[in-house]
Amino acid sequence: MDKPSIAATLLGLAIATMAPIAAVRASELKVLAGGSMTASLKELGPRFEKATGHKLDITFAATPELIKMVTSGPFDLGVVPVDVVKNDGARAKFAGAPENIARVGYGVAVKAGASKPDVSTPEALKATLLRAQSIAVFPSSAAGAYVQKTFERLGIADQVKDKSKVQAAPGAIPQAVAKGEAELGVFLTNVLLAPGVELAGPFPGDLQNELVFVGGAATDCKDAAAAKAFLDYLKTPEATAVFKAKGVTPG
Repeated sequence: MDKPSIAATLLGLAIATMAPIAAVRASELKVLAGGSMTASLKELGPRFEKATGHKLDITFAATPELIKMVTSGPFDLGVVPVDVVKNDGARAKFAGAPENIARVGYGVAVKAGASKPDVSTPEALKATLLRAQSIAVFPSSAAGAYVQKTFERLGIADQVKDKSKVQAAPGAIPQAVAKGEAELGVFLTNVLLAPGVELAGPFPGDLQNELVFVGGAATDCKDAAAAKAFLDYLKTPEATAVFKAKGVTPG
């Protein structure tokens, strides 16, 4: 048996033995998570629960709301945009330094079947955004703020303001594009990997950036061992495969 196979077998045994142990002292963890991690954690959460007996109560929100929830508490652990812990008040609510969990870049989406515009260079992206009749965005988040900053760097913030279709949540961006309510969707690429839309391409050159999601237990976490088990699970090959399938880069 080769080394990868041995490692996979040992991991499977480890996960299998977690369930009966955890079932004796199973906990329900209140988890705060970035909205752009919804697809990944909605798949990984139930797998972790089945393997360990622990229960996860996950609340997904944008960065401003997450900062408010973290600082007001209570919560047990967070898987949040790094911008959350850049806030001093929020950072103080985490025990130890939060660790990197995943990261994802930015891109542009169009309705499935539509011709894909050129976004391969900053100049091409600028021209595409200026030609578009409408653009779905979600500015009230760390990712959305970066999109707005990109518009400013391209010198077109004023031109795209009137045709920007502000959405109520990240997941509403691809939905608006799929329904024809917006010609383009601009956001994190993993959010844009949704039914009815296709990725025209990532942000080009130095306009590209990666939003990093970090994880950590709260200072008043009611079960630090269970929180650590979930954070460790997010680094397993099983979780890595799910992240990649959802358009997220692990680590």
